[in-house]
Amino acid sequence: MNLYALLLGMAGAVLAYLAGARQGLLAKRLPGSVRVLAATLLAASLAAWMAAAGPGAGIAAALTCWMLAWVALPYFAWWRGAKVSQR
Repeated sequence: MNLYALLLGMAGAVLAYLAGARQGLLAKRLPGSVRVLAATLLAASLAAWMAAAGPGAGIAAALTCWMLAWVALPYFAWWRGAKVSQR
């Protein structure tokens, strides 16, 4: 169950990042409709974490999972050398 919660959380966080205006991995951000899918995946991840670890630990685990993805993705974009669009 923890693996599914982790995968759901990482997928949701990646989609939310790629749909954001300041993402640096893609030349053009994903459409706004992807944010609905990202929110659904993040909610499913939270539910899975809470089912696996209980309410308190589940919320903490979900937030940690999402935070790790959202911190790592900009560094991955920088390491990859992707060009961020200039506004």
